[in-house]
Amino acid sequence: MHATIADVIADTAQNSIEAGAKNVSLDIVEDGGMISVTIKDDGKGMDEATLKRAFNPFYTEPGKHDKRRVGLGLPILKQICESTDGKVSLESTKGVGTTLKYSFSAKHIDLPPMGDLANAILMLFNYPGEFELTLSHRKGSEEYSISRSELSEAVGGLESVEGLSLAREFLSSQESAL
Repeated sequence: MHATIADVIADTAQNSIEAGAKNVSLDIVEDGGMISVTIKDDGKGMDEATLKRAFNPFYTEPGKHDKRRVGLGLPILKQICESTDGKVSLESTKGVGTTLKYSFSAKHIDLPPMGDLANAILMLFNYPGEFELTLSHRKGSEEYSISRSELSEAVGGLESVEGLSLAREFLSSQESAL
């Protein structure tokens, strides 16, 4: 399911978009031997009962997946974090939003490779819907930040092949510079 850390990041950030968030922040920090990710949204949030079941592989939000009664994204995330000396925490308030924080030891032998983070981020920026996604990625002392609206404006929109190609080129260059 998750072959790379980029896949994990895309999957967990996509949950915020699917929860109806209008604003999503995605912060990735690679520092001190750790890779830490924080995703904060103003989506529909979860009540206490749902929050308690969120990491249960035999639970998924009713109506989220046609013909599927399990939700493996968060349970697999938890397993990857715990098996790589990392942590995961989830806070949510119904009607307010959700904050998901997780980390991995960057030097752990079982850590999946980072993968194509630029492509995963582009997929998130190009996800359908009306939302603002702001990305911040810091590695050591180097950092870049960009929002969905800034990127779309800079490349003339994310609807065309040319716009997507320019966006991909920009994100790849930013990732390479870290």
